[in-house]
Amino acid sequence: MALCDKDIAPGEVLPVVVIGNGPSGICLSYLLSGYAPYLQRDDLEYLCEGLEGRSTNPVAVLFDSLLLPDSDFGLDHASPLSWRYEPERATPHLVLGRGPPGGAWHAMEGSMLTLSLANWMELPGLKLKEWMRDKRRNLRNDRATPAEIASYYQHYVTQMSLEQSFACGTTDVPFSICAHNVVLATGTHDIPARLEVEGENLPYVCHSFWELEAAISRGELSQSSDPILVVGAGLTAADAVLAAHHLNTPVYHAFRRSVTDPGLIFNQLPKLLYPEYHKVHQMMSQQQHSSAPEGQTTPPRSTSSSPYPGYLSFPRHRVVAFRPDKKCVLESDSGQRSVLQVSMALVLIGSHPNLNFLPDSGRSLGLDPDQPISCRRNPVEVDPFTHQVVGAEGPGLYAMGPLVGENFVRFLKGGALAIASDLSRKRKGEGRGTCDKTEFEGDVNAVVEDRRTETCVS
Repeated sequence: MALCDKDIAPGEVLPVVVIGNGPSGICLSYLLSGYAPYLQRDDLEYLCEGLEGRSTNPVAVLFDSLLLPDSDFGLDHASPLSWRYEPERATPHLVLGRGPPGGAWHAMEGSMLTLSLANWMELPGLKLKEWMRDKRRNLRNDRATPAEIASYYQHYVTQMSLEQSFACGTTDVPFSICAHNVVLATGTHDIPARLEVEGENLPYVCHSFWELEAAISRGELSQSSDPILVVGAGLTAADAVLAAHHLNTPVYHAFRRSVTDPGLIFNQLPKLLYPEYHKVHQMMSQQQHSSAPEGQTTPPRSTSSSPYPGYLSFPRHRVVAFRPDKKCVLESDSGQRSVLQVSMALVLIGSHPNLNFLPDSGRSLGLDPDQPISCRRNPVEVDPFTHQVVGAEGPGLYAMGPLVGENFVRFLKGGALAIASDLSRKRKGEGRGTCDKTEFEGDVNAVVEDRRTETCVS
């Protein structure tokens, strides 16, 4: 539903506005709509004591343990939680998003498999495997494609009757909304990270996987093409290597880490569950560029007798410059330079959230206020049990999902629980006497031109 179709009276102050309609915003909307999990106790801090897991957030570990018992061991035990729909518990709210519910999942490549196991991607109340079975498809390797996950999230909003709380496609029409509480749930896929080197703005230098897909669709890449250069050692870079290798297009692959670095994502993935990424890691390890003879700067291509013809990796290298003649200059840790003739360069080194609707793009909200917000290096700092933003000028601002460092869907559900729990306490009268009204003006990119907090008598 479009924002203009919402029945919002002039001057009305909404209880909650959620910026972002990906899995974070969808899960929070589910809880705010009156769906409640039943536990023996309602003290989150007490319940979280002593729990350990793959997340550093105690509520996320608690909720994950209850929703997916022993899932880290590959087990599919039934959850001890029961869900009840209680309309009287509902909190009116509005979820803003650029596109359809599901957020960035709708923009992801449709054929690759997701990193997480299928049941880790599901939201409360609708089993993903059961939904997939209804669509007459077996989950291969217990994983699904991004396109299937996006379809599941969009269906989830309809199935749970949440549509009335969603305003989608909100990037063109100026608007003004006031709310007592605002939740930042934008994710971190808005702005591709850049190398900030000479020539990075040249037309052949790209920063998204989709630009590679477009070049493939136009028939610009083939076995006879000059190699493409892939920069980065994450999963998106690996997807690009696989896509090019499938076409027999030659690939140069440059990255800063050593292939044995324990921080490299490939060294953290089980081989049996992620065979395609294990293959890329093998390529990175077994077909490395060796130091060229003195005076030779252009490395040879791999030969047909190589284990992976057409592929050559450059571990512990950085890009120095991109030249107009489509030559890229790399430099190793030892200072040796290589000049590569390429057809296109793909810089796939991560992305940053678009928080330009906040002063200074929200830098003051991060763990390090001097650095831009980054899900890995500088997430938004929140109270672990309420997810209220620590650096906010006043109460009423929350953050969840990748913005606070939770990159897996299975753990962002804990953030939704923490926020819904805190909003419920507010509604019941704890801290009663004042309320915060945050006004947003701009277009729902959700670009907020002005944010101010006012105090009023409740």
